[in-house]
Amino acid sequence: MVAQLVALCIDAGDPPGLARFWAGVLGRELAGDPRDGIVLLPDDDTGFRIRCLPSQEKKTGQNQIHFDLTSTSPDHQRETVDRVLALGGRHIDIGQRPEEGHVVLTDPEGNELCVIEPGNRFLADCGFIGALSCDGTREAGCFWSQALGWPLVWDQDEETAIRSPHGGPKITWGGPPVAPKTGRNRLHFDLAPPAHGDQQAEVDRLTSLGATRIGAGPCEAGGVEMADPDGNEFCVLTPR
Repeated sequence: MVAQLVALCIDAGDPPGLARFWAGVLGRELAGDPRDGIVLLPDDDTGFRIRCLPSQEKKTGQNQIHFDLTSTSPDHQRETVDRVLALGGRHIDIGQRPEEGHVVLTDPEGNELCVIEPGNRFLADCGFIGALSCDGTREAGCFWSQALGWPLVWDQDEETAIRSPHGGPKITWGGPPVAPKTGRNRLHFDLAPPAHGDQQAEVDRLTSLGATRIGAGPCEAGGVEMADPDGNEFCVLTPR
């Protein structure tokens, strides 16, 4: 029995505004959140929620996680870029080369995202959200594979990727060099123990895999904040 990926959480100064942006980009429905945030509901049975949660902390560096959105044609890529910009996003230069086909943007709060060029075989059958792309080590990728029970679908040259057996987006780790953390991550995962499972038993299991408990944090009431082998925060929620 393994943990379930419940949500990708995004800390936001304006959760309703950021949620409306992402709902417009992704075409997802909005719902309320018990932590005074806003939830974007999954659009299929392989998806996870996206939770926009209130935070007063400012963004201090490039995020460790960003969305890779796929496109089916040059027109589709341009349409997605135009939609992001119309909803309040902007272009950003993070050192990408002119010959690279993807377009780098940010949402209204400065969180990076990429609109991938058509014909990308690695993300060919992953859906519109092709991947959650992480700046991280192979150790982190292997940890999350075991934590979620998602097999490694790429493991080469220190780069790793996992994917749910049910399909959906990949989660990828780009390998070294890994940029140093500059504060608490604005994007992090919420996990739930296995159905009818025990939260403490799941915390113990994740600890045995290389996670660390980092004490009280901004998790949902009763949640346990932990960090993966790269120091990236995540929450283990109470059983539902």
